[in-house]
Amino acid sequence: MSELDVEAVDDIDAPAGIDAAEYVLYGGKGGVGKTTCAAATALASARDDTATLVVSTDPAHSLSDTLEADIPATPTRIREDIPLYAAEIDPEAAVGEGPLGVEEDALGGVGELLGGDGMFGGGAGGAAGAGQAEDPIGGEEGLLGGSMPGADEAAALRLLLDYVDDDRFDRVVIDTAPTGHTLRLLELPETMDSMVGKILQLRERFSGMMDNLTGMFGDDQNVNAEAGIEDLQELSDRIEHLRSILQDPRKTDFRIVMVPEELSVVESERLLAQLDEFNIPVSTVVVNRVMQDPSEVLGEDVDIAGPNHADCEFCARRWQVQQDALARSQDMFRGHDVRRVPLFAEEVRGERLLSVVAACLD
Repeated sequence: MSELDVEAVDDIDAPAGIDAAEYVLYGGKGGVGKTTCAAATALASARDDTATLVVSTDPAHSLSDTLEADIPATPTRIREDIPLYAAEIDPEAAVGEGPLGVEEDALGGVGELLGGDGMFGGGAGGAAGAGQAEDPIGGEEGLLGGSMPGADEAAALRLLLDYVDDDRFDRVVIDTAPTGHTLRLLELPETMDSMVGKILQLRERFSGMMDNLTGMFGDDQNVNAEAGIEDLQELSDRIEHLRSILQDPRKTDFRIVMVPEELSVVESERLLAQLDEFNIPVSTVVVNRVMQDPSEVLGEDVDIAGPNHADCEFCARRWQVQQDALARSQDMFRGHDVRRVPLFAEEVRGERLLSVVAACLD
């Protein structure tokens, strides 16, 4: 980037504060710019002294690079001048104590007794293992009658549960994993709620066995079983609380990010429909990397390099393709706030260009 470009970007009024819900989630197809949007939104949010946490649930992290800061796995303040906090989930570390924060032996050995490879069926990875014993409740898929969701989604949910109503943060901005992972993440509250229900159902069915655990496994195992069930009940209540927050448009805004290409439009339409099934509110659709003059997108005269549709045949043809996709997206997402972010000549990282992105999203 030239000195002229840097000066021009500095002249843009960086948004101070944003008009958004307490929880802002960016989702969409992989590689469309969710991290960029999340980082820009978090920066703008923190500029008016709003304590803001931006967290990445994508195992392929790029938040550190985008914000040009070292971001650990736990919320850490990364700016001294504004209250900006950040965290990148480390799925392996988060799952180390059990995907849900409950140890595999939390039921004191009852899961193994009843069949299956422990409480979580096939384990954190998902599928039930070969030769697994048949479970009297769930068939051949372990105690819970289903495979455990992916470890990264479970870890992400655990963090969301931790950050809900955290007094340290006024707003949480979430850079979600690509679409498939995001949908599994959104399915987790229902899945895990079902898991807790099955555990409690088993407790009733085998109440006599629970009373006799002292003789079978020892007093410590009996205590562990009771404590494990109490933890699961508490987890169930927290999951229900999280579900109510995600479905509340006053508290949550799920923003779909896409690029102006046919496949991205189709996948975004699918994501919108699935989010609607979950009753997750979507108010904003961000169309990123639009080959349009930045001044036209920003609505102000800025000296940032843009595409030359007159002399560049490639640019002109790509712009025509994008215009078709933009027209379809405008029609498809009617009733939503559709925002455009231009394609920049430089990689978007650091506060200068993130400020431009924030101005486009404002």
